[in-house]
Amino acid sequence: MDEQVTILVPERGASTRLQAMGDWMRAHRGTIQAVQWSVVIFYLVLLIWPALLPLPTEYAHFYENLVLFAQFVFWGIWWPFVMVTTMLLGRVWCWIFCPEGALTEWASRHGRGGAIPRWMRWGGWPFTAFLLTTVYGQLVSVYEYPKAALLILGGSTVAAISVGFLYGRGKRVWCRHLCPANGVFALLSRLAPVHFRVNRERWRQASHRTPAVDCAPLINIRDMQGNSACHMCGRCSGHRDAVVLTTRSPNAEILSAGEKDVSAWDALLLFFGVLGVAIGAFQWSASPWFVQMKQTAAAWLIARDIYWPLGTNAPWWLLTHYPETNDVFTWLDGALVLFYIGASALVVGGTLLLSLRIAGWLLGRRAMPWRLAYGFIPLGGISVFLGLSALTVSLFKAERLDLAWVPGVRAALLVVALLWSGWLLWRMLGTETAAVPLLRRITAWLGFMAAAGLVVGSWVEMFFLW
Repeated sequence: MDEQVTILVPERGASTRLQAMGDWMRAHRGTIQAVQWSVVIFYLVLLIWPALLPLPTEYAHFYENLVLFAQFVFWGIWWPFVMVTTMLLGRVWCWIFCPEGALTEWASRHGRGGAIPRWMRWGGWPFTAFLLTTVYGQLVSVYEYPKAALLILGGSTVAAISVGFLYGRGKRVWCRHLCPANGVFALLSRLAPVHFRVNRERWRQASHRTPAVDCAPLINIRDMQGNSACHMCGRCSGHRDAVVLTTRSPNAEILSAGEKDVSAWDALLLFFGVLGVAIGAFQWSASPWFVQMKQTAAAWLIARDIYWPLGTNAPWWLLTHYPETNDVFTWLDGALVLFYIGASALVVGGTLLLSLRIAGWLLGRRAMPWRLAYGFIPLGGISVFLGLSALTVSLFKAERLDLAWVPGVRAALLVVALLWSGWLLWRMLGTETAAVPLLRRITAWLGFMAAAGLVVGSWVEMFFLW
C-alpha cells in the first residue's frame, strides 16, 4: 500500500512554526525581493568581472584571486548545495536565490505579456535542455574557466529575460518550461520533507470571491499535490484557509504517486540525464579509459597520416582553448568527450530502462511502469551531489586542507543512496504486485538493484579505484 502520512492542517487562527514561516513569506514579499536583487547583483558581478580578467597562471588561493573565487562560489559551493537544499527544503532556491527566476519574473512584469506558445509547452524541454547544457559545458570546460561560465550561464540568463519579456504577465514561464535545471529540481524536490499542503475540503468551503493567488510558476494551486513545480514562495500560504506549509515523510510523494502524477520524460531525464550524461560528464576527465581511447585513436590517425583531428584551432566557445594554461582541446578530444558521455548515458540509462521494462514484464504490465522509475530519485540526487562536490574537494585540496574524512563520507552517501532507493523500490513494487507471486516481486527488485549497483560501481571506480 502507498505510504500514508497523516498531516493535520491547523485549525483556523492556530499557528505552527512552519505555517508562521509560510505566512511571513507571503506578508514580506518586499524583503524577499530585496534578497533576490542582492543575489542578482552578486551573481552578475561574479559572472562578468572574472571573464574580463587574465587567468591565474601561478598558484593562488581562491580567496585572493577573483577568478578562482568565482569558480569556488559557482561550482564549489553554489551548485552542489543547491541540490542538497532542494532535497531538504523543496525549490526554495528557485524562489529566493535563483537570479534567473527573479530576472525572468521582473521582465515578465514589464514585457509584452504574450500567450505561451504550444511548442514551449512540450514536456521534453527539461530533458533536452539539461542534456545539451551539460554536454556543451564539458566541451568548453565550464567548471574551470570564467569565459565559458559567462557563455553558458550568461546565455541562459539572457534567454530567461527574453522569454520573460515575451510571454506571461509577471510569471516565470522560463522556469516552468525551458530552464535546463527545472527537470532536475522537479525530481529532487519530491524528496523534501516540507511542502505546501492543500486541503481541498476547506478550499471548497471558502468564499468563491477570494482573490486568486499570483503564482509565478503557473501552478493550479487547488489541485497541487506535490513539490515538483512549487517554488516555495509562500504567496499561497493560508489562501482560502486551505494552504499550509507543513511536514511530511521524505518518501510520501514518491510512494503515493499514481500514474497520472508521473511522466515518461521525468524517467528519461533521471535515467539518461541525471544518472547517465551527468556521470559521464563528471568522470571522463579522471577516467583511464578515456586516456587509453585517446592514445589509441591518435596512434591510428597518425599511422594513416590523418592529422586534422589533432589540430588545436577550434575557438574557445566551441572547444576548450586556453594556451596560456596549456589547456587546449583538439578536435579528437571533443569527439571523444562526446563519445564518452554518450556511451555512459546509453550504458547507464539503458540498463536502468531495461530493468524497468523487465519489472513491467514480471508484473504483467504491457505499458512501461514509469511510476517505478521515481524510486531511483534518491540515487540520482546523491549522485549529482557527489559529482558536483568533487570540484569542491579539489579546490580544498589545492588549499592543502586535511580531507582524510572525505572518502568515508562518500562511501556513506553511496550506501545511503543505494539503501534509500532500494527501500523505495521495494515498497513501490508492493503496490504493484497484489496479484503477482512474491518471487516475481523479488526478481524485479533484484533487477532494479543490479542497475543501481552499476551507478554505485561507477562512483566507486572514480573515487576509490582510479
